[in-house]
Amino acid sequence: MELEELYKEIQPKVFAFFFVKTLHKEAAEDLTQEVFYEAIKGLHSFKHQSTVETWLFSIAKNRMKKHYRTKKYKNQLEAKMRNERIETDSPEDQFIIKETAVNLIGKIAQLAEPENEIVILRVYGELSFREIGSIIGRSENYARVTFYRAKLKLQKEMEGYHG
Repeated sequence: MELEELYKEIQPKVFAFFFVKTLHKEAAEDLTQEVFYEAIKGLHSFKHQSTVETWLFSIAKNRMKKHYRTKKYKNQLEAKMRNERIETDSPEDQFIIKETAVNLIGKIAQLAEPENEIVILRVYGELSFREIGSIIGRSENYARVTFYRAKLKLQKEMEGYHG
């Protein structure tokens, strides 16, 4: 697969990963570009022991850790959750979608590690359980079982949410 095709396929997944983590479009765009820049710089270090996608998400995870250390993440997150607007057909739809999305993202953020990481990599990164296991240093089965348990927790909590 050519580099441009690979970028077009994986870039939206990496962006989604960062957007869910930061709730800030510009930060997610910047972090996504940094991942691909780091990947190009470090292409010689890619040893083909995993898929390119898994390798890129490993870079993304490390970049996210660095971002958390260097930014006042909590303040930005809270401000963004209060102010984020989602464009839809009507103000009512906009409110419902915003409240539900913010609530779900908030619930995902409240999950303990590694549940939080596994859910985000699976849902927004669209990675396989094998790839997730590789990234977090655990087995494919561990990633699968942890995701399933986290999904049940989220479903139970969202059933009680009425906007």
